[in-house]
Amino acid sequence: MSQLLFAAFSNRHDAVELAHQVGDELAREGVTSSVYLLDSNEPPTLDAATLVVSLGGDGTFLKTARLAHAVGARVVAVNLGQLGFLLNVPPYDVVENIKSALGSDSVAERLALQIRRSDQDEEEFALNEVVVERASAGHMVRVKTFVDDEEYLTYSADGVMVATPTGSTGYNFSAGGPVVDASLAIMILTPIAPHFTIDRSIVVPVNSVIRLLVDDKPAMLVADGRTIGPMEPGQFIEVRQNPTPVHLVATQRFDLATRLRRSLREGHA
Repeated sequence: MSQLLFAAFSNRHDAVELAHQVGDELAREGVTSSVYLLDSNEPPTLDAATLVVSLGGDGTFLKTARLAHAVGARVVAVNLGQLGFLLNVPPYDVVENIKSALGSDSVAERLALQIRRSDQDEEEFALNEVVVERASAGHMVRVKTFVDDEEYLTYSADGVMVATPTGSTGYNFSAGGPVVDASLAIMILTPIAPHFTIDRSIVVPVNSVIRLLVDDKPAMLVADGRTIGPMEPGQFIEVRQNPTPVHLVATQRFDLATRLRRSLREGHA
């Protein structure tokens, strides 16, 4: 098994080319590597000892993180996208960052979500957010929310999401939710375009269990932008902290203020 796995989508020729280029360079120093195409139908070969390198944008990283999380592997996040808000390694610095990661066990743990549907035993994973959203355009979905079995608000909205601190700068931010430092142990409950109700987010402790119940119309369940499937009225999901965090390699200082300035373009880095 390779010590190093490069993950990229096949249509990102720059990412695939970079993977082979860096792999060849590291091979001369005795590091074995392989390239995995994220749109392949075959699962990757990796375990907890494999260092996984995500080459692309935030979407590439989210899919890579899900694969790595399943076996407890560490992830190096290389930014080949336009924003790359979750990514902190530039392409020109890949080799040095990989060498540093291979020589160290240092990681930044990122809170992930564990999602259980009322109609299924299988659990789903999300690093950024899980959303119960409307099933068709032009219609709202009615969602009842509960925290630790206590009923909170019922929203008629485009959807309701539960976001992590890592995901707070993504869909949550676009929906008007707060930007949260990734080191905080919380979950964020944010409605999406709610109608005639409170439109502010609710922040709850990480040991809470959040339940989203579809009340009247069919809905769709989406995790990290990946469609999980339809939900019918009366069905619900339970969202809690995943017992295993995502292990992101702490390659360099890249704090929240820096990410906000660079990725959201609100100033000069």
